Amino acid sequence: MQEDKKIEEYVISEDLEYEKGSNWQDKLRDFLSGKYFIPITIILIAIITFSLGRISGLQEKRPPVRVISDNSGEVKGVSIQQEKGAPEQSSSGQVVASKNGTKYHYPWCAGAKQISEKNKITFNSIEEARAAGYSPATNCKGLK
Repeated sequence: MQEDKKIEEYVISEDLEYEKGSNWQDKLRDFLSGKYFIPITIILIAIITFSLGRISGLQEKRPPVRVISDNSGEVKGVSIQQEKGAPEQSSSGQVVASKNGTKYHYPWCAGAKQISEKNKITFNSIEEARAAGYSPATNCKGLK
């Protein structure tokens, strides 16, 4: 004898209304359409861009690498990066000072560029500038 098989069928209606906030999709939809989404997004983007700016600024604050060698030979395998805007030092070691001032500068330093041509004095060496009573400028890197 053959048993009767009962098959149960369930029909889900498309018109069935779910309780609001009952599943995660509804909660996400409510959050995205809510009044707090745009301000939170703007604040997060501002924090991220500020942080990226701070991180990129750290590289600019790093001091340049200086290699000091006592021997007269070459230092091989070392890359020395010159500061921006500073030309190579001449072997003469010229420095400039103002007739009215007390500090001497390398010619490419910012302080030297502010000295007017009529007040500018040029010395052939640092020793010559010190003998004349001048002291090194603190804003000119490399002066001792």
